[in-house]
Amino acid sequence: MLLNVASVALGIVIIIAALNDVFQSVVMPRATGRGFRVSFYAWRIMWRIWPRAAWRLYPRDEDRREDFLAVFAPFMLIALIGLWVALLIVGFGFVMWAFRAGIAPADRSFGTMLYFAGTTLLTIGFGDVVARAALPRLASVCAALAGLSFLAITTAYLFAIFGSFQNRETFVVGVAARAGAPPSGVNLLAIAGYSRTVEDLPALMIDAQHWAAAVMESHLAYPALAFFRSSHDEQSWVGTLGTLLDAATLLMTSVEGVRDGQARIFYNVGRHAARDLARYFRVGGLDEDVGIERAEFDHACERLSAAGYAMLDRDDAWKRFAGLRSGYASRLNALAAFFAIPPLQWIGDRSTIHATPHGELKIRDLGRNGGESA
Repeated sequence: MLLNVASVALGIVIIIAALNDVFQSVVMPRATGRGFRVSFYAWRIMWRIWPRAAWRLYPRDEDRREDFLAVFAPFMLIALIGLWVALLIVGFGFVMWAFRAGIAPADRSFGTMLYFAGTTLLTIGFGDVVARAALPRLASVCAALAGLSFLAITTAYLFAIFGSFQNRETFVVGVAARAGAPPSGVNLLAIAGYSRTVEDLPALMIDAQHWAAAVMESHLAYPALAFFRSSHDEQSWVGTLGTLLDAATLLMTSVEGVRDGQARIFYNVGRHAARDLARYFRVGGLDEDVGIERAEFDHACERLSAAGYAMLDRDDAWKRFAGLRSGYASRLNALAAFFAIPPLQWIGDRSTIHATPHGELKIRDLGRNGGESA
């Protein structure tokens, strides 16, 4: 009797843990706690392994390494659904085993109870194992109800994930067209200057406000989205966020004669997104870290001046720029390292890149530190 009670209690705990994870991961449209989230730790543990495996398998082939990393998110999405189903089957299996006296046929081993729980949860119902008493019948009905609900919820979950991914990437591609490949905030402003589209920057910042807010909300509600890599080379949501934040910060601190009101609003939204995402994924750094050297800032100002911008006093601009960039630089770099994003100008492991006199980025010896990025 005591063994049966313990079996029911253990089964209920497993079922509640699985359903709680599904509810918090899929149903609740907001970031939730991680204390009892099986999915959070599954993603986290596997992501510690996957990038290291990518570097071991393809130490010098960047394209194949990126392809391998891109498989991670879709693989884990399916694996997580399988994990939830497995937990529910095991949980109901323990409950069925406690009520085995009311289940036919005579073979009432734990393996048979797992089989009965699985066929009931998945609503297959072969009929070779049947509940004869009230309690196992109630348990089987609850298992079928959980299975049907799980199927409906996860179907909507997959549509939400891929819809949010498509919306995110549409904007990423649009920014890349304005900021070059790989994109950077300096390139974004310089290209606008050379193409005489500076007056379009406020409208871009308005779109960026909506995009950053959507990324923050969707990636906190559905953390799996953060692991989905962009479909195009040298592009990422982290890089796009950094590109826009750097461009907004330069407009606010260094450029004269360009309306920066929308850039200021975007700076607040983008910094908020970087802070909340870094906090959720447990990465981050010191707020006072600017992330670049004064010489790099001076080089950027020279490029912008050549593109036709009127520049403010260099020393004052650097002080203001350093103060504002320290509000997001360390968190952005930590996110780039955590998600193994290839380094960009001013973003990520910049020891692997350098700027030519023309401002083009060259990537060198990327494998030196990349294997420890996760």
